[in-house]
Amino acid sequence: MGKIAVCPGSFDPITYGHLDIIQRGAKVFDEVYVCVLNNSSKKPLFTVEERVQLIEEVTKPIPNVKVDTFQGLLVDYAKSVNANAIIRGLRAVSDFEYEMQITSVNRVLNEDIETFFVMTNNQYSFLSSSIVKEVAKYNGNISELVPKPVEEALKKKFSLD
Repeated sequence: MGKIAVCPGSFDPITYGHLDIIQRGAKVFDEVYVCVLNNSSKKPLFTVEERVQLIEEVTKPIPNVKVDTFQGLLVDYAKSVNANAIIRGLRAVSDFEYEMQITSVNRVLNEDIETFFVMTNNQYSFLSSSIVKEVAKYNGNISELVPKPVEEALKKKFSLD
């Protein structure tokens, strides 16, 4: 059995920051499952299906990445794909407290699954999907923030409003 990791997130939409974490995880693990979740506390711009399609498109050059969705507990999903690791990106100290809480709960639920924190590259430390959506909404230049297919999808979404 190879080293399998899960990289979860809402990815609404995927940014270069997310892609950086996924690419770096794919260098360490034999397989990386990018799992799209529907965060019930947020109102997503893109449907889960649209997010999966965009992630599949931009991760196509990374052969050991698979894109999937899940509902429920992340540790249950990880177990279902034989993953023994979760990859989480950290942008700033402010992310750490939240991530530490989630990691601690996951550890209680399944102590066999380790969480690996990956510090984002400095050029993406400010980047979030929320910021990207806000800039795109006002027709700002997002070409350095998201891959081209995501940029096009955002422009299409906001032109419909």
